[in-house]
Amino acid sequence: MMGEIYILSLDIGTSTIRSVIYNSKTDIIGKAFDQVVLHYPKPGFVEIDPDELWVSVVEVVKKSLQDAGLSAVQISAMGISTQRSTFITWSQKTGQPFHRFCTWKDIRADKLVKEWNESYTWKVIKLGAYILYMVSRSKRFKAGSVFKFSNNQTTLRLFWALNNVPALKTAVQNNEAMFGTLDTWLLYKLTGNKIHMSDVSSASATGFFDPFTMQWAGWAMSIFGIPMSALPEVVDTAGEHFTSTAPEIFGHAIPIRSCIADQTASMWGSCCFDVGEVKLTMGTGTFFNINTGSTPHASVSGLYPIVGWRLGNELVFSAEGANNDTATIIKWAQNIGLFDSPADTADIAISVLDTDGVYFIPAFSGLGPPYNDCTAAAGFVGMKPSTTKAHLVRAVLEAIAFRTVQLYACVRSETTYNFHSIRLDGGVSNNDFIAQLVSDLTGLRVERPVQVEMSSLGCAHIVGLQLGIFKSKEELISLRKVGTVFTPRPQIKKAYEYTFSRWENAVKRMCGWYTDPKPTQTVSDTNSITPKNSVKVDSKKNGRHSK
Repeated sequence: MMGEIYILSLDIGTSTIRSVIYNSKTDIIGKAFDQVVLHYPKPGFVEIDPDELWVSVVEVVKKSLQDAGLSAVQISAMGISTQRSTFITWSQKTGQPFHRFCTWKDIRADKLVKEWNESYTWKVIKLGAYILYMVSRSKRFKAGSVFKFSNNQTTLRLFWALNNVPALKTAVQNNEAMFGTLDTWLLYKLTGNKIHMSDVSSASATGFFDPFTMQWAGWAMSIFGIPMSALPEVVDTAGEHFTSTAPEIFGHAIPIRSCIADQTASMWGSCCFDVGEVKLTMGTGTFFNINTGSTPHASVSGLYPIVGWRLGNELVFSAEGANNDTATIIKWAQNIGLFDSPADTADIAISVLDTDGVYFIPAFSGLGPPYNDCTAAAGFVGMKPSTTKAHLVRAVLEAIAFRTVQLYACVRSETTYNFHSIRLDGGVSNNDFIAQLVSDLTGLRVERPVQVEMSSLGCAHIVGLQLGIFKSKEELISLRKVGTVFTPRPQIKKAYEYTFSRWENAVKRMCGWYTDPKPTQTVSDTNSITPKNSVKVDSKKNGRHSK
């Protein structure tokens, strides 16, 4: 290749679309972004319109080219990172979707999740897996014996769609349906409807791809009626199999050399290449990922074994703990008037000595490990007349840090790695109060990069290796730019022991909140006087399922 080499990274998260253009030194020379429009047509439904998304994607890429003063012909290659578990189905004949994207934040299948986790069928399957584990000591069966369905997995949301979207049901019967997570659909669109693929990192986050066999899980196909013919081919994370964009989209074909899940991309951006290295993404949600090397992690606390990446003979796995609500909590707190700008929250939090005994439970989408409770409720506990906005803000920020500490505790209890540092990324990692508190309570050095959006940089890293711009991962590590380092303060950890204990007690009180209550005696069944025109309130319609 002659002249300067330029890499375009297209990153589609839950809230933002970014297109960033890097040179061979990973300096940013052009960028553009747009907001992802989320639709809430019914309580619990969180959707993305595919037509709206496509228009935004094309415009963002074009604007980043304009910002860099380049044309598509000057881009050496592009990489794509996307949110995971957000899926869509479409017609093989027409290419038209049967419904909007059903995002990973969507909880329309919440009832199915609860029913399946408590079903006799699933308990028998888990018991069978446990017996097989006791006989074989296979980690695969160990993982199966404790597996629980959750809303952010694709499995039961897809099962819901297969049973509730008439056009999709017909297409499945006629063998004309196509399924894909966001990466699959985007590749299909960008290549002019030529390829139907998903890389291993995105496929492994659906819930019905088995990381132990590296195949779509046959048990899910048979139990939930997922047609194998509709599923994409699962391919390596990078390579020429992604082909190029259709020339008419950007004025010239751009080679696509990688398509990768956003959390894997951020691991590449943070250079977590060695076993035991940890990155912590604080974006829409919090994702704590540890490189587990060539072996998938069989967790008993709810950590999820996913495929990090596969590049030829190199297959790397990751254990992931997730909190679904992070930036969403910050945005909610802003919307109800606790502060004007998220940038002010760290200063607001340190303006008071403590939370005045107030605790916040960050469970708008339930709670992940170690609770794994989709019926948990969000809320403040312990408010009193002396409570101020500053106390509430501090309680919110502390809760985000506390949940991260719990994820770390799960990892510590299930692994034997020696941890020394956490590599931060994501918008919320810009909050100094949270970053410092995570360092204090984990006892680890916390490193925040100069640019916190690591998914885009991770794409550039992996594409650059494919192009030969970078000769090795060691070279990528040498290019890593750390902005701020937070070191643990042992005295602060000790001071927080009581507060953290009280917060965990508050969390337990909110677990199971949305479990269907047992029938109880109503007021009208007693001798109490009940107004004749009283109105019965449906708590489900007025609870967390309302958007």
